[in-house]
Amino acid sequence: MHRAMKNIEELYSLLVPLYKARLIVPRTCVAEVVRYSLVEITKEGPAWFRGFVTWNDLRVPVLCFEDMSGIASSEPGGRTRVAIFNAIAGQLETGYFGLLTEGFPQLVHVNREVMELDDQQNWPEDGPVVCQIRMINERPLIPDLEKIEAMAHDYLASLSE
Repeated sequence: MHRAMKNIEELYSLLVPLYKARLIVPRTCVAEVVRYSLVEITKEGPAWFRGFVTWNDLRVPVLCFEDMSGIASSEPGGRTRVAIFNAIAGQLETGYFGLLTEGFPQLVHVNREVMELDDQQNWPEDGPVVCQIRMINERPLIPDLEKIEAMAHDYLASLSE
């Protein structure tokens, strides 16, 4: 590892607003935030699969994190956006997936002094939540982006069968 990397004490992260929760992800995970109105609905599928959005000439799957993790969700409204995430595991053909948000993500600086594990709730091991943390006045969830990508991949593969 590069010597400068060992000394990193602070990460630029995004607080991604959901209907009843927030996610916290490294800034580099989100490529862009776009309007929700561009979603192309497809045939019936799991509640968490909301259709596709066209972004940079790509057909990107749009997912609802709350429905994936068993958290209360809502119908999209005027503040709903799609955060385009980089698909880090390489399972999706387009290299991206979208998550519904309620507004725009907020840039935050995260360091050891402002966060600690919040273990009040147990999350299923096979679900899309790694854990929850406490940060000052927030209790954001850390999503398992590889699990989310795998769920999207498996569902999209079933569409072509």
